[in-house]
Amino acid sequence: VQLQASGGGLVQAGGSLRLSCAASGRTVTNRAMGWFRQAPGKEREFVAAVSSRGGTTDYADYVKDRFSISRDNAKNLVYLQMNSLKPEDTAVFYCAAGLAGFAYSRRPNVYEYWGQGTQVTVSS
Repeated sequence: VQLQASGGGLVQAGGSLRLSCAASGRTVTNRAMGWFRQAPGKEREFVAAVSSRGGTTDYADYVKDRFSISRDNAKNLVYLQMNSLKPEDTAVFYCAAGLAGFAYSRRPNVYEYWGQGTQVTVSS
């Protein structure tokens, strides 16, 4: 499985961005998908996850009510809609595909495949 994240960029505080994650090589329809982020000097942290069929989602408290994760299994795509962005959201965002058969999780070690990351910069 190869994952390609895109959609990052520079945006002012309060603005919005939509990240996309395209999966190729093998289907990810049987895998939970997640988004993580890593800011300079900080550890990678969980952002959001969605179950394999898209029926269940989970969000970190610091993005809840601002971010929305979704997936289109017909297109092997996963999205992260980010609204009301804050300067503290500045980070490299990574999409990840979970281990086959595992439910969605906040733990990075249950994600088997990772994309290369896309930079999100929020100016104040």
